[in-house]
Amino acid sequence: MALSFNIVSASDANAVSESARIERYITSLYNNISFRNSEKLSYEVFSTAMRGYLNLRNAGKISQEKQILTICDFNQPSTFARMWVIDLGLRKVLYNNYVAHGQATGEDCAMKFSNRKNSHQSSLGFYVTSEIYTGEHGTSMRLEGMDNGFNDAAYDRDIVIHGADYVSDKYIKENERLGRSWGCPAVPEKLAVPIINTISEGTCLFIYYPDKKYLANGYWLNKKISPLPDVLANDDMLPLEITHPSARVKTIQYLHNGKVDSVISLPAR
Repeated sequence: MALSFNIVSASDANAVSESARIERYITSLYNNISFRNSEKLSYEVFSTAMRGYLNLRNAGKISQEKQILTICDFNQPSTFARMWVIDLGLRKVLYNNYVAHGQATGEDCAMKFSNRKNSHQSSLGFYVTSEIYTGEHGTSMRLEGMDNGFNDAAYDRDIVIHGADYVSDKYIKENERLGRSWGCPAVPEKLAVPIINTISEGTCLFIYYPDKKYLANGYWLNKKISPLPDVLANDDMLPLEITHPSARVKTIQYLHNGKVDSVISLPAR
């Protein structure tokens, strides 16, 4: 039986190795998070959020102490508990609740997004939590948008975390959807203060939607992750195939905690 193998350069092999390590880290972390008593967050959404989170953490843009990642999946309808506050250190979902999108973003389902002032639309991308204040909606928290062209106007637009009575089962029962904000990710009134206190002090919040333009151009999402995470989430070995152009040999490396544990070589015919 004839076998065929792709020939790749050493630099390509290193890139594949780094990509495999990151994918393994994110997969292992996801598999070890307890989604008990909560909706299970999509792996695709979690993986997307984690890539930006790691880049922001490496750049010193978010807290190094509080390993909190908040994800709003606006690909889900407003009647779904589509906000997750996750403690990555504890591998635990702290909150899973309703979250509103902007009035001009859609009815039950989010459809349109904007970075423009007075658009009353939600903005996609990564945010860093900022100062807490008392305003029209009680205890609220400002957000700094980190994605240029997508959400960097959030602070000037007064896009904040706040509680709202229209984010409730009662409102859904009466209207068949959540109420909508002017672009803020509004949360249930009774959860506003505990959520704000949990995610305060410079943690990461990510608003997701499968928008092709954002997914292709979001800076923190697409930036190369460097340095790589120090520790992989479990100890299983990962096989990685590399073919060296000079010797035309197919090498299978078994990675353990990001390091080569063992190697076998086969002729590349």
